[in-house]
Amino acid sequence: MESQSRSSPTHAREWVVYDEYSPCPYLPGQVARMPLRLPMRPLSRAALSERLAAGDRRQGALLYRPRCPGCQACQAIRLPVALFQPNRTQRRIFRRGSALLETRIGPPRVDVERVRLYNRHKIERRLLTADGLIDRQLYEEFLVDTCAETFELSYWLNGRLVGVAITDRAEDSLSAVYCYYDPSLSRLSLGTYSILKQLELCRSWGLTYLYLGLYVEGCETMAYKARFFPHERLIHGRWRRFHAPEAPSPNPR
Repeated sequence: MESQSRSSPTHAREWVVYDEYSPCPYLPGQVARMPLRLPMRPLSRAALSERLAAGDRRQGALLYRPRCPGCQACQAIRLPVALFQPNRTQRRIFRRGSALLETRIGPPRVDVERVRLYNRHKIERRLLTADGLIDRQLYEEFLVDTCAETFELSYWLNGRLVGVAITDRAEDSLSAVYCYYDPSLSRLSLGTYSILKQLELCRSWGLTYLYLGLYVEGCETMAYKARFFPHERLIHGRWRRFHAPEAPSPNPR
């Protein structure tokens, strides 16, 4: 089945390559429908900005957006860069990471070191079982192949690769596609550090948003995304802003 976007002439023609129901990866017992669409040409920065604002995400060379029956729990989430205020914990994480880690920016790549770290991250965080380990080919299809302008942030500790963040560049934003890291380095909070590093890039490049993917309330593995304030979530077709909860007032004496 062929599908063409109707919202803008900048949208490329697309093929729907998969559209089946499957078990929800986020909420146990739920059914998911996430049609996968293949753009017929690479997306420009402007086209990617429009896709992200409409709620699209990218996986390899494909785009997707949840279309689940009777459920709208998946919400695209983004950070307005100019308004973001790190909390005390986030400031401490960024200071520590900046002092200890070397960050390199380059094109996405696949090698033994990256595949091994990806699989270790998945196994030790119980996101994957041993029979679901990926090889070089699957890694390349998932994290190297792209339909957008994509780069890799790699994080190094004493010359050792400890984290990778695949990131897309759009006209007004960056999109955090996927991040994996050494799970034994919990003291560095590498997932949070990576988001803060991407925010730093957004500021230096004059970008408006950092997209963090999908957020599902009640999904433990996604809870960290809602700890960045203010953030915006796409709810019923509109971006709604969420601010940090106010600290409770001290009890009067």
